[in-house]
Amino acid sequence: MTDQPRSLASALFPIGLLLIAMASIQSGASLAKSMFPLVGAQGTTTLRLLFASVIMVILLKPWRATLTAKSLRTVLIYGIALGGMNFLFYMSLRSVPLGIAVALEFTGPLAVAIYSSRKAVDFLWIALAVAGLVLLIPMGDASGGVDLQGAAYALGAGACWALYILFGQKAGADNGIQTAALGVLIAALFIAPIGIVHAGSALLSPALIPVALGVAILSTALPYSLEMVALTRLPARTFGTLMSIEPAFGALSGLLFLHEVLSLSQWLAIACIITASIGATLTMRSGTPPAVAAD
Repeated sequence: MTDQPRSLASALFPIGLLLIAMASIQSGASLAKSMFPLVGAQGTTTLRLLFASVIMVILLKPWRATLTAKSLRTVLIYGIALGGMNFLFYMSLRSVPLGIAVALEFTGPLAVAIYSSRKAVDFLWIALAVAGLVLLIPMGDASGGVDLQGAAYALGAGACWALYILFGQKAGADNGIQTAALGVLIAALFIAPIGIVHAGSALLSPALIPVALGVAILSTALPYSLEMVALTRLPARTFGTLMSIEPAFGALSGLLFLHEVLSLSQWLAIACIITASIGATLTMRSGTPPAVAAD
């Protein structure tokens, strides 16, 4: 009798960690948006990545990694993809509600899962994803859609997320968890010039330090650590399926912290993309890297 509750607890533990990680990263995005009036999305991305890189370097000691010319190229692409993903996602948040931005960004890992599967049923997931996009993105004179430029930024973040997954798997195979620290460091160096040009000396404001540190912890250090623990205790399909509900966490976080109220059609669009992501995850080939939260 004692083994059953223990086994149930061991099964629920990684699921709980994953739910906390998703709540953390979306709360971090809400907090990051509060910095936009001061340093813009560009400066916010720079501060988040700089603080996150310091935390990750201290924790993971990336100088122990062994890099060849080939692995260095892979890590560089991985880091640039990570920086581009963060930058474009924050740029989209200037004009797009958080839940919608996350849903649009999720087309990246969804495309990876569908490409890796190539089954007939994938046409259903593609149709659901397209239906979600049609409901979200304004077509012609349709009203009620999201800002087109903001949607383009979010879709661009999704494309970077796809590259992040593909090259992250290759880079991780060479140097394991130390790859994460290298990737965040490269991302910070890649994005910092953009933030410095845009925000200038405002980035040095002492008042921003606690907020930027909070964003770095909530959006990077804490969720990444929790996901790594969960990933070692859950099958890849289960992990990917649970991660697919992240757009719902984004929408709820936007509602609670940013007072972003979505319409019924927008909730329906998010549901379509979540369903497509879950379906594609369940039918993907074994060995396909699962999507990890990296907004």
